Amino acid sequence: MALEITDSSFQETVLKSDKPVLVDFWAVWCGPCRTLGPIIEEVASDFEGKAVVGKVDVDNNQEISMQYGIRNIPTVLIFKNGEVVDKLVGVTPKEVIAEKLSAHL
Repeated sequence: MALEITDSSFQETVLKSDKPVLVDFWAVWCGPCRTLGPIIEEVASDFEGKAVVGKVDVDNNQEISMQYGIRNIPTVLIFKNGEVVDKLVGVTPKEVIAEKLSAHL
């Protein structure tokens, strides 16, 4: 299951992770985000133990959202060694997300 990442847990969960981290920036009111949600959960299950998969609610965690310039949601960022290494905006097929994340394992 995807982790709930907050402004206060972001540094420890994402930036200090020794594994690649996929972060889905979303909001409850966002229709495309609700479409992407189950895909993110599947990716979390598929990559369990190999990568960290989490979600940031942009309404409740505006500091991180602003820091990374999240203007459109859903936006998926992939981090490795504390740096953004890939970005996907909009609803993206599971295969594409998995391929992008696999490239950073």
